[in-house]
Amino acid sequence: MRTVVILSFLIIMFSSESCVSLKKFNDTSEKLNRVIRENQDLKQANSRFEINNTELEDMNKRLAEKNRELTGQVEESLYNLNLQKQKNDVLSVQQERLTRELDLLKTGSTSEIEMLLEELQIARNDLNMREDRLREAEKELTERNSRLIELQNILAQKDQAVQDLKNRVINALTGFNNNGLTVHEKNGKVYVSMEEKLLFKTGRWDVDPNGIKALNEISSLLAENPDINITVEGHTDDVPMRGSGDVKDNWDLSVMRATAVTKILTANKQIDPNRIIASGRSEFVPLTTDKTADARQMNRRTEIILTPKLDELLKIIEMN
Repeated sequence: MRTVVILSFLIIMFSSESCVSLKKFNDTSEKLNRVIRENQDLKQANSRFEINNTELEDMNKRLAEKNRELTGQVEESLYNLNLQKQKNDVLSVQQERLTRELDLLKTGSTSEIEMLLEELQIARNDLNMREDRLREAEKELTERNSRLIELQNILAQKDQAVQDLKNRVINALTGFNNNGLTVHEKNGKVYVSMEEKLLFKTGRWDVDPNGIKALNEISSLLAENPDINITVEGHTDDVPMRGSGDVKDNWDLSVMRATAVTKILTANKQIDPNRIIASGRSEFVPLTTDKTADARQMNRRTEIILTPKLDELLKIIEMN
């Protein structure tokens, strides 16, 4: 509906002012349609980001649950193993007692000896069965413990990978730290948060030269680490924007800024575009809800979120 209104307005302008040429009208219409298509594509990418983020959170919950499950299984197996050993000790004592009684009764009647031999054989069979079950329990315990150790090792490797990535990002962006750029870790991800003043002029979405320099440093680092997934999020403050050009509100501005940053990153041909998602979040994910000028400046930011791939963890979850 908004497109029809805009086109109608352009037609009226074209009719009322003879100085507007047909070529300018066509160029404007084509530009408008292109912006609308790009906006639709970016909203679809934003939807994919939401789905991927939900899947990642679900996978982390499954991973934590699997870790608790394996830990419980190991503790249960240890308890059963100790219980089985205690029963075996009791049977061994009974077998020794029966053997001594048999020795004492060797001079007794045949029926008494046969009865004791039968009782002794039953005790031996029971002991053998329990020993078999004990070996199986020990084997199962070893396997579960091995899976638990493997899971814990991969979790430790993932945590170390995130920490190493954070340190590499900080080192690569030394000249920009505390100058409109911060790096922090949250929920197993590395967040590179860039304030508006580092990248854009107010209300604009073309990246400043200093911001391009910082993004090129990040791009070089990401090209060297292909196992990192990338999400670019544009954020605004809660002051309504009422534009009349390509960008009409905070949604449009956040999307255009995220797209501008993404295009600079993917200009590096060593970065696979499939690794990156551009997402506009408007004013709806603020760092603070205060209404001061400083608070709103803090909320006007672009975040590059780096997530290590979790293929090995997924394999372990599927195996169990």
